[in-house]
Amino acid sequence: MLYFLLSPFYSLGRSPGGKPALCYVARRASETTLLSTLPQLLSRAQPSASRPSALLLESEPGKAPGVFDIHTSSRSNQRVPYEYLTTNEELARFCDEIATAKTIAFDTEFISEHTYRSDLCLVQVAVEDRLVVIDSVTINNMQPFWELLVQPGHETLVHAGREELCFCLDATGKRPNDMFDIQIAAGLVGYEYPAGYGSLLSKLLGQQLQKGETRTDWRRRPLSRQQIEYALDDVRHLQAMRDKLYAKLQSLGRLSWLADEMLAWQNDVDYSRNRERWRRVSGIAGLSIQSMAIVRELWLWREKEAERRDSPPKRVLRDDLIIELAKRKTADPRQIGAVRGMERGDLQRNLPKLAECVERALNLPDAELPRTERRETPNQINLLGQFLSSALTS
Repeated sequence: MLYFLLSPFYSLGRSPGGKPALCYVARRASETTLLSTLPQLLSRAQPSASRPSALLLESEPGKAPGVFDIHTSSRSNQRVPYEYLTTNEELARFCDEIATAKTIAFDTEFISEHTYRSDLCLVQVAVEDRLVVIDSVTINNMQPFWELLVQPGHETLVHAGREELCFCLDATGKRPNDMFDIQIAAGLVGYEYPAGYGSLLSKLLGQQLQKGETRTDWRRRPLSRQQIEYALDDVRHLQAMRDKLYAKLQSLGRLSWLADEMLAWQNDVDYSRNRERWRRVSGIAGLSIQSMAIVRELWLWREKEAERRDSPPKRVLRDDLIIELAKRKTADPRQIGAVRGMERGDLQRNLPKLAECVERALNLPDAELPRTERRETPNQINLLGQFLSSALTS
């Protein structure tokens, strides 16, 4: 029998914003049973300022309870239960619980402008009628989640999921199983490509997304209720959007198109990560082979220095400066230092190293010089999406 006791437990229940919360205490052997029952209970409850804002679950005597925050969506006026995971143990238990799930939808919040690699700050998951926030700032071992995603037996839902794919590749060297990208699927049934999440949510489900946390520093803690709600809104509708798109693809006989495009897209991401990435320096087109060799040497130095500083590479040495030095083909530190844009103190201190890079490139034998890359890589899905948007009906 499930029963609730209403009582203030200020020392036990706190929202992610850090404020004390009134708590329900539920004694139940099965957390899963409670979670499946909770939405029905909440659907009969009217939102009220005096109602508890969190639920404290006592599962077994002597064990730490789990806190499941409940908030009222400003758009739907429905109470939405979600779990907020902050420890390695909670994450491992959650991954075990959803190991047999047929669909896992997820999204991430990250900061990329201040560090060498993107700094993962939050992971939002929608699975089996559960909404879960994984606090990757406080959890220091995210491996169980990434390992779960690459296991067979489920579909992985994302929207514009390049970063999500890359996080998984970095952690496991493998792709999430059976990826379904909402953005790519939408392009194949006649919507514009690339379509933003809010635009697709409006067109597919008739709901409006109110963005209010686009400038959030996701590394800071505690997160407010509004920040968590914003993050969850990016994942809670993915299943419904997927179902709409799947039905359209099926009716148009284009499910095989999606399979082909998903494979091509993932292959392209793999290629862009594993190719000679120095070739992506902006402005490299049209350079001579020798200048390209200089670009390569300067890029390699920049990557090592950026990783050492844990700084974005372009903050160490801008692309336009690499291209300018490659065009000038001089290994004289004074001439390198005289280039406009090289006045910064750290660049002046590294003039000897930059000169060594240029000299090393200039002295390469012909056999070691880079060759012009002739790989046609049009963004096929972009072209196809635009074509479908204008020429085909859904």
